Amino acid sequence: MSALDSLDCMRLLPKELTSTLARLEFLARTRKEGTVTGRHVSPHKGFSVEFAEHRPYSPGDDLRDLDWRVYGKVDRYYVKQYIEETNMRVTFLVDASGSMAYTGDAAVSLNGARLSKFDYARYLAAAFSYLFVKQQDAVGLVTFDTEIRRHIRPAAKPSQVRLILEALHQTKAGSETRAVDVFHDIAERIPPRGLVVILSDLFADVAEIKNALHHFRYRHHEILVLHIMAEEELTFPFKKFENFRCLETPNLELKVDPKTLRAQYLERVRDFVKGVELACGQMESDYVPINTNTPVAETLLNYFAGRKTSGR
Repeated sequence: MSALDSLDCMRLLPKELTSTLARLEFLARTRKEGTVTGRHVSPHKGFSVEFAEHRPYSPGDDLRDLDWRVYGKVDRYYVKQYIEETNMRVTFLVDASGSMAYTGDAAVSLNGARLSKFDYARYLAAAFSYLFVKQQDAVGLVTFDTEIRRHIRPAAKPSQVRLILEALHQTKAGSETRAVDVFHDIAERIPPRGLVVILSDLFADVAEIKNALHHFRYRHHEILVLHIMAEEELTFPFKKFENFRCLETPNLELKVDPKTLRAQYLERVRDFVKGVELACGQMESDYVPINTNTPVAETLLNYFAGRKTSGR
């Protein structure tokens, strides 16, 4: 990568996003496996400020952990155990298929350009990566279309943010998608008990999406689904004969009358979005519908406000 490209990648973290992130914090809601002391609950018991349970004293235990109040009541030695806190491993799955290249007229602008769905996903992945590393959490990245295009394993060092930004900057949306196949592949590759953040329009069979989410849950991952769609995809505002070009299949173009398709199209879109949301709920995954007509900073603030309100 040239020095100019390296500088350009930092545009994925504009000041308006970093200033928003300065007052936000992400706390995991499930127990995490980590490598250093952090702020998330671990599945292991260790030494922390949060009491877990008592257990009978065994020779070699630290006498400072004896609970003398319990001893005074039952005349037996018991040791206090605490919940260990840990850092978290986060893996971002960023959809780089052709459909993510769509840029609607209603899309917001950032850095002087309207955002495609893929651009929106890149800004969100960059912002979350910055936040997690600031919290000393380990972050990694997977970009994909029909297969994994780039896989950066999680790390908590500050330079990891630039590495992820460079990978996002270099990636261009194109080709078809096999998101479900990639999800199953990644579920087997990454260590259990992490956080998986999916940034995609999720154009796939809903039952297959649910099955892939179940694979992540089976591996004890917390899942955050950022479902990114454009305003035009949700409302189909077209009124006159238009040429509709497939962004994933070369040379596939149809000229249709939107008026004859609108009702059926909107019904199918509503069923699709509702189906994805229901699948996420059944898999105990956080589901966040995102419209690219919403400023990225506003999306971040709304998500964290909702997470705090729900206790997540």
